[in-house]
Amino acid sequence: MKVLVAPDKFKGSLTAGEVASAVASGFADVHPAAVVRTLPVADGGEGTVDAAVAAGYRRVRVPARGPTGARVTASYAVRGDTAVVELAEASGLHRLPGGPEPLAASSAGAGDVVAAAVRAGCRRIVLGVGGSACTDGGTGLLTALGARILDDAGREVPLGGAVLTRVAALDLSGMDLSEVDFEVASDVDNPLYGPDGAAFVYGPQKGASPDDVEVLDAGLRNWASVAGPEFAGRPGAGAAGGVGFAAMAVLGARMRPGIELLLDLLGFDDALAGAELVVTGEGSLDRQTLSGKAPAGVARAAAAKGVRCVAVSGRCLLSAEELAAAGIAAAYALTDLEPDPARCMGEAAPLLRRLAHRVAVDHL
Repeated sequence: MKVLVAPDKFKGSLTAGEVASAVASGFADVHPAAVVRTLPVADGGEGTVDAAVAAGYRRVRVPARGPTGARVTASYAVRGDTAVVELAEASGLHRLPGGPEPLAASSAGAGDVVAAAVRAGCRRIVLGVGGSACTDGGTGLLTALGARILDDAGREVPLGGAVLTRVAALDLSGMDLSEVDFEVASDVDNPLYGPDGAAFVYGPQKGASPDDVEVLDAGLRNWASVAGPEFAGRPGAGAAGGVGFAAMAVLGARMRPGIELLLDLLGFDDALAGAELVVTGEGSLDRQTLSGKAPAGVARAAAAKGVRCVAVSGRCLLSAEELAAAGIAAAYALTDLEPDPARCMGEAAPLLRRLAHRVAVDHL
């Protein structure tokens, strides 16, 4: 039997590659003759570059600015003229060791990485936008690519979301990306502003107080009026604090569901050929899983080819009916073996290998 193991990360304990390796080892313990192929996946958030590298892309490390300007080393993945850029690499919450900076954080570092890929000759940029620390409407990204964000006196506006109410003009004369094609991988369908927008829905997760949220939302409204009001209400405009808006309105980007786009890039269909079982998973199988997260996308892609799919996780909060509706035939959780969440996190790899024994016995 041929098995394809295509999980996302178990956040806080294992990378997607480590999950795939543990599951493959568990299968080998039980059925040494099984042909097990691993394809770590991601949905556009943290781990996207790692998944691309595991699929054969080359990692390129470049200097960039963190969310508040500190110098960091970030990376992108490249194959041919396609670059996979993970916004969180430079502009993610984990790049804020001193704590959240909801008003000051910017997406400039992600722009630094994109600019480096373009200078290296990449003409297709796939931008995964999960895990951002900023709510700056993508202004930082654009300035790193040569745009000038100006106030009513013609002065450049500083980075960050707090100052977006001062934006009066957008000067693109210094930005030439006419030969570059942009795609945004995102599972977010929020508009740019308003009660369902970037500031109100995601600002608190980035440390924004209620007053901060009001400031950020007002800034995003003003920024949209300058850069392209017709794009502000489009699904995904609110992704990554408004980077989705800037990508569509200024860079001409196409928005695609993150896992769908990543599965195409990673060669999922080719890896699936001949497989009789797919094993996917993530740290927590819950309601968010059903809203376009990686396991649901993998299960959907497997079902389209008539291949059975099961899932592994740290914990599972979904009913059998909900799993079945998502195309997942069965789910196995570390908490089935170890009820202590701390031990599940600390001993995730060996527990997952044991869990894979159960999967192998039940499905091979």
